[in-house]
Amino acid sequence: MPINVVMPQMGESVAEGTVVRWIKQIGDAVERDEPLFEISTDKVDAEIPSPAAGTLSAIHVTEGQTVPVDTVVAVIAQEGDAAAATPAAAAAASASAPKASASEAPDGSSAPLTATSDKRAQKSTAASNAGTPAPVNGQSAVASQPAQTAAGSAQPGAAAAASRGATVIAHPRADMSRDDLRRQRSSPLVRKIATEHNVDISQISGSGISGRVTKNDILKFLEHRPAAAAAPAAAIAHAPGAPAHAAAAAATALQLPHVPAYAPGEAVEIVPLSVMRRKIAEHMILSKRTSAHVHSVFEVDFTQVSKIRDAKKAEYERLGTKLTFLTFIAKATIDALRATPVINASLDGDNIVYKRDINLGIAVALEWGLIVPVVKHADEKNVLGLSRAIADLAARARTKQLKPEEVQAGTFTITNPGIFGAQFGMPIINQPQVAILGVGAVEKRAVVVDDAIAIRPRAYLTLGYDHRLVDGAVADQFMSMVKKNIETFDANSL
Repeated sequence: MPINVVMPQMGESVAEGTVVRWIKQIGDAVERDEPLFEISTDKVDAEIPSPAAGTLSAIHVTEGQTVPVDTVVAVIAQEGDAAAATPAAAAAASASAPKASASEAPDGSSAPLTATSDKRAQKSTAASNAGTPAPVNGQSAVASQPAQTAAGSAQPGAAAAASRGATVIAHPRADMSRDDLRRQRSSPLVRKIATEHNVDISQISGSGISGRVTKNDILKFLEHRPAAAAAPAAAIAHAPGAPAHAAAAAATALQLPHVPAYAPGEAVEIVPLSVMRRKIAEHMILSKRTSAHVHSVFEVDFTQVSKIRDAKKAEYERLGTKLTFLTFIAKATIDALRATPVINASLDGDNIVYKRDINLGIAVALEWGLIVPVVKHADEKNVLGLSRAIADLAARARTKQLKPEEVQAGTFTITNPGIFGAQFGMPIINQPQVAILGVGAVEKRAVVVDDAIAIRPRAYLTLGYDHRLVDGAVADQFMSMVKKNIETFDANSL
């Protein structure tokens, strides 16, 4: 039975991915877990392994194309499948079935598909074009059944799918609630942005598959809606008892003009943003718009940790890992998170979601961007386990060997600009988390100890937190615990 290869979700807030490069081509034999294609998202650039052994019989998404998660991007034919055809046979099948040979890309352009002689694969492709994600386990759509969503309603773009030969039974849109329309036309991330900015998704023209509203669509809509900016002002102005200054402030919420980045004739080099850099930019803007960022900075004495590190460093190297200051900071942070559950939580509308697991994200700087792999169940690891896990994730991040699940489900993030010499930073929260810890350089400084000048290794730690959920007192209590855990670190806990 042919196996559908889908666009993986590389993080809980990631709704789409871009195919950067196909490592395998039509007709190539592939082994299970062998790199199949490379993708780029705002979370990670990664090589995606093949879910099964067989022959790559169809590619549905071309290089450079961006599609929502769970979209079928390719088909792998296993031994005995009719779809396990040579490229020549695939071309012949394509000629005999032209309606299955092309699909409309999210940007409206025509993206080539390679049709196979396996009718089940064709049905799966038709279901995908109709807006219904094909099952991940390789089961294909059945032609005798209507192409419907899990809720039982037809996806948008059904008419276009029918024109390509798909069997579709459309339900009247009048029978569907606004929430139903939102669910079928957008991802959870897009719905969250729409709710926070009071946007009706049904009014946005989607560029995704079958009219799906993507994150780019709603962000562009928010940037270019002067009429929408005036609506809240009018509502405030007419609200009974509304302060005059509130209405005036809302009325002046105008779009900033575009300032040219260079003048005509100026000596410049123009390079397009990479997929990862563009998506990082979008994610950072979204985070600043979503969370009420506040930062607290604490200076921490690393004298005790330095003594332990000097004593144990050689032993850890014999065990195949390095004992870094970051490992001690991670352990101290985990213990503080356990005692302060709200820092390890998330906001979901009017609800607080307390995470029972402590999944620690560690920001890793790459030549082409930034990535945050996650140490799952970090609170169950000792210092040695944390050291190994952090080093392993960082090494595989730099070689694009991370698995999709290794950049998902983070509950708190640590970023370490101190390795480049920064005294401290004001990091942006990694959504949907509510806090992030920035680590400054550990340096020897002259300080006052017992009314005398002494030289001590010290560093600044910065907590960025979402003031919608975390009060300043709670944030400072958390940082006080982190500081105490580091300054009184127990050598017996290693």
